[in-house]
Amino acid sequence: MSKDSPALLTVRDAAERLGVTPRTLKYYEERGLVSPTRSEGRYRLYDEEDLKRFGRILRLRSLGFSLHSITEMLKRPLEPVEGGHRYSTESLQQIRDAISDQVKALDARIETMRRELKEALKLRAELSPDLDYLERRLAGENADALLEQRRNALAKAENAPLTKRTKKSSEPT
Repeated sequence: MSKDSPALLTVRDAAERLGVTPRTLKYYEERGLVSPTRSEGRYRLYDEEDLKRFGRILRLRSLGFSLHSITEMLKRPLEPVEGGHRYSTESLQQIRDAISDQVKALDARIETMRRELKEALKLRAELSPDLDYLERRLAGENADALLEQRRNALAKAENAPLTKRTKKSSEPT
């Protein structure tokens, strides 16, 4: 079909024909799932192939597939089978592999973020007493008294793990 064909539809007409809102069509375009033709005035124009692609996206969404999975699925052709179209075993494996790679990459990012969060929490715990000291000093509290409190807190913190270990080892088993 030629893009100059009178069968080109505007966003509103295409959305009405598909039973969705114009915003839905624009969202799928923003996600890179569809690339409509543009008129000289930069209006989106959809042809029959675009509508078929939207129909496929909408069917996959109605089945609960994520847009990330749909993106992978749209990269693979459907094969005709009795009563419709399906993915070949090879296509399904490629889709599975691509999604699996994405999940592994996300797992790695999550682990990195957990480590960074742990480090940030540790640093925060180290800085909080310093900030407290400085704020209290600026509020006019006595430096010697504050330093004594810090020494006592530090000594208590250093002895706490020993006390816990001692209690555990002296408890009956």
